[in-house]
Amino acid sequence: MLKLAILFCISLTMFSAFGQSASKYQVGTITEVKTHQTAGSRASNTTSYDVSVRVGDTIYVVLYTPPPGQETVKYAAGRELLVLVGKGTIRYNDILGQSFEVPIESQTSAAKPKPAKPVSRSTE
Repeated sequence: MLKLAILFCISLTMFSAFGQSASKYQVGTITEVKTHQTAGSRASNTTSYDVSVRVGDTIYVVLYTPPPGQETVKYAAGRELLVLVGKGTIRYNDILGQSFEVPIESQTSAAKPKPAKPVSRSTE
């Protein structure tokens, strides 16, 4: 009877693990950083940036507004970070482990470069 109870508890644990959707962080590479252009004038001095992040075969453009006095994002192209892509946001952690979420402005498929055609020289 004890073995049956242990087997039952193990099966409940396994089923609950399969029922949970696991969030999967992926490696993203910052490919480009541009100053965000807004229509009209802004009331504040805050600068936002359009940051392009490549995750797998997709490039996401997110709107990032740094904390006041921090503009290091301008020099972040080429940096890799772990990201969690959601429906309309991307979540990442800073160096201190604080979690941040930024809105996705657009997403496009990353074009894979076509292989170069060999050049053949014709004889004269």
